[in-house]
Amino acid sequence: MHSNVVLSPALLAVLAAAAPAPQVPGYSGASLITASSAASGQTFATSFGPDSQVSAIVPTPGFQPPKVSSQVTGPTSHGPFTGTPTTTGAAKAPATLAASVGTLPPNPTATYYNSAGVPLNPMPAPYTPAGGLGTNGSLPRYMVESDFDFESIALGLYQEWIELDLFHNGLATFTVDDFLAAGLTAEDRSLIEFMADQESGHATLLTNMLGEAAPVQCTYDYPFTTVREFVDFNQRLTRWGESGVWGFINHLDSREVGQLLAQSIATEARQQMSFRQMSGLHPMPVWFEAGIPQSWGWTYLAPYISSCPENITRLAWQNFPALHVLNNANINRFSPNDTGILEVTGNRTSDPSISTPKLPEDQSCEHLNITGVGCGPAISRNRSEPLSFPGKQVLFSWDNPGSPVGPNNSYITSTSAGTPTFVAWVSQLNLTYTDLTVTGPNTGFTYQPDSFVYAADPAGNGTMFVALTDSDMFLTPFNLSMLNPHVRALGLYQAG
Repeated sequence: MHSNVVLSPALLAVLAAAAPAPQVPGYSGASLITASSAASGQTFATSFGPDSQVSAIVPTPGFQPPKVSSQVTGPTSHGPFTGTPTTTGAAKAPATLAASVGTLPPNPTATYYNSAGVPLNPMPAPYTPAGGLGTNGSLPRYMVESDFDFESIALGLYQEWIELDLFHNGLATFTVDDFLAAGLTAEDRSLIEFMADQESGHATLLTNMLGEAAPVQCTYDYPFTTVREFVDFNQRLTRWGESGVWGFINHLDSREVGQLLAQSIATEARQQMSFRQMSGLHPMPVWFEAGIPQSWGWTYLAPYISSCPENITRLAWQNFPALHVLNNANINRFSPNDTGILEVTGNRTSDPSISTPKLPEDQSCEHLNITGVGCGPAISRNRSEPLSFPGKQVLFSWDNPGSPVGPNNSYITSTSAGTPTFVAWVSQLNLTYTDLTVTGPNTGFTYQPDSFVYAADPAGNGTMFVALTDSDMFLTPFNLSMLNPHVRALGLYQAG
């Protein structure tokens, strides 16, 4: 097996039809959890105890800056797009200067090395070491500063809008008893509600940094029919949402925008961990989180956007053809390595694993209270049988380019890659390649690599990214986007 590991700088079955989701056609949002919405047997505190005798005043309410959407969203609709697009393709610039970005040697000014461990240059002020960007006292300007900035933050805003709608949608779609059957209580529902409210702040922040051309909320098409599938989809969506920002944040021209974006994406990281816990997965089975290029994030996101308002700002990023992992582990099985072909809810690359009742109860770990086997919601889980393992044969099928996708089916999947010969695995700080064995038209397999970031830290774990490529070029986290011209298809892999 070919296994070219780029360390960090330190069909066998027909694709399943998309499952119809029981999404609310139009709703006014999900309200806060209150005593009146409690299931039978649940009670709420109504007063403080006698020890709550602290000194206090009645403060003057502070100014509340407006948000671009209320915390309880307005009426929305859900389901697949059925119309005809009025425009197609990604946003274009007046000209394109080259087919791809060429490779260059290291920056000639990147030569600083400090072997003494003390400041080497004069300090501009007391306790202020020389260097840094945006440290000369200039007044910050919290606006995008280039086309790269605009398109990157616009993509981030598309992501924030779907999260705002998605979290509210799950609360509005499923009953209190549905959540309880999945092991999630009123407090868990309140957490999901709070995470939805966080998204209204994130959407406001990004809108303000973009200006009047900022994208607005769209209509979405979700792939879940149960609470378990809802939280599983959420942990996948927030994974690529977080990683998508890590991939571009340090390339932004506006350091000020990057500062505020980092303070919002840190919250998204906590959301992803929470949804993994609700899914009965280990909350953070990696030492580092991967960053991915913008076109990867847009490829994962676009299939779940049904339609957008007329004249919405379009994105310039590429949509790659879909890569389907046919035997992706079902997180709801007590024996995940018994997962059959396409045990997912549909044929989109990030669709969640099927759960009960579609998965027989006697094969499910959802309601097993057994250490190492059960997968109900928990602070942490440590599965005795891992979801995947090095050396596992991984089966693929992939789509041809030219498929309509995204809002109003108005974007078209494309690739400039040749015949795929490698599988690229992106996780933590690593890019690892394995050989692709082609078994038929648009089908093939490889074996999960046994790569490490550092000793005792296997690179492949968590929810990670996988691509078919025509090259095994050496790349690192800061220049991973240079792989884009060589990507034939793109998918998501549930390693742990």
